[in-house]
Order: sequence, then structure tokens, then C-alpha cells
Amino acid sequence: MTAEFWKSAGGHLVDINEAGWLNVTADYLRAYYTRPEIHPIDESCAEEHRLFEDLMENPFCEVGEARLQGVADRDTAENYRLILNFRSHLMAAGTIEGAYLTVVRSGKIDFPPVFLDQMVHLIVRNILKEARDPIRLRAGELFFREQSVTTDEGRMTLADEEVVEMYAKTGGAGGLGQLLVGSDTPMKKIELDVLNENNKEIYWERSDRFDTVIDFRFTQPALDAFARVVEDWINHFLGLRTRIQPRQSFSHEPKGWWHIGLDRESTRILNKIYETEDASFEEMNRLIALLRVEIEDQDAIRADLKGVPIYLGLAMDGAKKVKMKPQNILMNLPLARSD
Repeated sequence: MTAEFWKSAGGHLVDINEAGWLNVTADYLRAYYTRPEIHPIDESCAEEHRLFEDLMENPFCEVGEARLQGVADRDTAENYRLILNFRSHLMAAGTIEGAYLTVVRSGKIDFPPVFLDQMVHLIVRNILKEARDPIRLRAGELFFREQSVTTDEGRMTLADEEVVEMYAKTGGAGGLGQLLVGSDTPMKKIELDVLNENNKEIYWERSDRFDTVIDFRFTQPALDAFARVVEDWINHFLGLRTRIQPRQSFSHEPKGWWHIGLDRESTRILNKIYETEDASFEEMNRLIALLRVEIEDQDAIRADLKGVPIYLGLAMDGAKKVKMKPQNILMNLPLARSD
């Protein structure tokens, strides 16, 4: 039995089907209807209250445009429209994974982008539900949480950007901290814990706080753990077994290589290297991870690319932030068409 983690993902609100994917449930939808921007307040109009009550009673009930027009507050009506757009994708697919694939393949999002991150959060929680290594779980946070990179003292550490911003504003002391910062009151510097083999068990009780840090250097456990999560991600969606290993440089072979950027900056850098075989020292330093992918089933690969090395890159931007796009893996692997 494994310890509980990421309760905020909503794993208790969904069911796992025979294929291992997550079924969309009434309770999962209700969680979105009770978000602050949706939940009625005392001043809400009667139609807004009725709409909310109907959706809570039957989360799948039909809601036409006429009902939304009947909501007095136009901002609230638009919020409902966005939630219902999201619901449409979920209902059409029937599973969280299916809805995610539909959205990323179309490239069109008609609901708040944060919902996409929340889907990934839940999916990765499902993928890693039997994981026993906290460092692997922390590495999995990169799939749905923006990271802030620090390079000093010979380390390259990744901390949750939202947490870093919160500490910068409040010193980690909540509203009181914000008041002290605003009044220029000196505050004791607060250090976030860097996970290692000796202290990693602290993660279990703090997983939903996202306030631990990992050392992401080559040869460090966190980078290898990240590679394992990528393997799990590919297998979960595509049913392909892969071997993924961190690398320090490209293997320059006569056949060339295939590359996938896991974020906007790494895509730009890898494209430049591929096209010009050159990149500046600064650009190369922005690449915080380079992974080589081997797909076990060679028949799954495009015929013209069999045997060609496949690389994944992850990079920080000029502000030392990393915002991973895990959909890039699923969309850009050089796979043979199933039809």
C-alpha cells in the first residue's frame, strides 16, 4: 500500500476503467460547478441559483444558450459558458485522457488553459498511483506546474514557480508576511527543502503544498526520475514501451536525428541546432535536460526514421522559468500511421 499524494488532483472524484483511463463522473463535474467563479452568492439572480441547483442535481443536464442569457451577471454567464465548453469535451470523450487528447490534437482550447493543467495533474496522478519514490513524484510535477530554475553553488535546482512567487511576496508567512514585506520589515530568509535520498520521505505529507525542490543536474536522481515519468506518460497514452536516458550532448550520426522540444524555448533551440548545427553558449545553457528516446517496437516508428536517434529537450526561458508542454511528446513522436 502506497502513501496518499496529490489529493488536490481529484483522484477520488473519478473512476478508473478497464483500460486504466479515468472515466468522467458526476462528482468530477460538480467540483467545477463549485468553483468560486461559478458558485452563486447571496446577490446572484434567481436564474443563476436555479441553474446551479440543476447542474448539481444532474451534472450532465442540457444547458442551452437561452438559460445562459437568463443569468443577470454577464461575467458569471460567460464563466458558465466556459465551464460548459469544458464539460462538452469531457462528455464527448467519456474519459479525462480522451478529452485531453482531443483538445491537444485540435490545438483549440475554448475553456481556461488552467483546466488543461488540471487534467494533466489528474492523469499523472493516475499514472503514478503506485509510485513509491517521492523524487519521481516531484519530477512528475513538471508536467503540470511551472518551475523556477536556480543555478548556483554548483547545482541546478527546480522549485515551483507559484511557491517561489508566494515566498517572494510574503516570505512564506501569508498575509502577515505580505504586510511585513510591504513595510520593508527585515524578514528571516526561508529555505525550501531540496529532496534527496536522506530526506525524501517529507514529500508525502507536503505533496499538495508543492514546496519541495529538486536538483536537476545530469547524473542526479531527479533527472533520471523525470525520464521514468516520460516513459510512463508515453506508455499510458500510446501503449508503447520506451527506454529514455538523460544525455549531455547529441550523438552526431550520419542518419541525423529527430527532436521534440518539451516547451517553447527548447523547441526554438533544438530547431536552431538542427537547422544550423550551431547555438550560442547562452542558448545551450538554457537546455536543462536532454533525453534520448528508444522505442522498443520499431514497427511503430515511421519507416523513413527507423534507427534515427530521437531526442527530447527541456529548457528554461530568459527569466529562468520552465513551462513544460507534455502534449508535445504525444503529438510529435515519429510514429507510423495506424491507418
